[in-house]
Amino acid sequence: MPQPSPRDLGVLSFTAHAVVFADVDPAWIRERLPPGDLDAPLGPPFLQELAALTGRAAGNLDLLAVACPLPGSAPLALEELRDSDHPRVARARRYRDDVRVWVAPAQDDGTGGGVAGLLTVGRGVGGRWEVAIEVEPAHRGRGLGRLLAAAARHLAPAPVWAQVAPGNAASVRAFIAAGYAPVGAEVLLSPEP
Repeated sequence: MPQPSPRDLGVLSFTAHAVVFADVDPAWIRERLPPGDLDAPLGPPFLQELAALTGRAAGNLDLLAVACPLPGSAPLALEELRDSDHPRVARARRYRDDVRVWVAPAQDDGTGGGVAGLLTVGRGVGGRWEVAIEVEPAHRGRGLGRLLAAAARHLAPAPVWAQVAPGNAASVRAFIAAGYAPVGAEVLLSPEP
């Protein structure tokens, strides 16, 4: 398929299907992907060739999960930020439009106050709503990641998508516990710095 925007280029993989969205000749893609080989579109050889052809770098192979929006308020107290220089926010703005940011303030629990967690929601690939979360190290292991993932379902006006590194088992568990269903995998290719 063509790229949905100049920023968005990559490969999505679902059960028995793969979607390559890149402004390249479809014949070039077909020549490199053997019919019926469902592993090839996310395999290093194809991704490296696609990256070389497009002048981009292949990113992480992420689990792709989605959840429907929920009515009502988020399950925890959040404060919306209008400006932030947090690395998670900077990354969200590289990959998404209309990014909004919320923080979960730390409770007076001996951890020094401040921020316990951060949540971003914005429009990513093809205009879909996407979520990213970050839990500060002193607040991990207490269910905050699950609450932040669930909060995104109350804040996004449509189904919300999450891309989670499969090796980050804590994040995978948090999103599944918050009602996200694993539906596939994704690799995005970004312009090289």
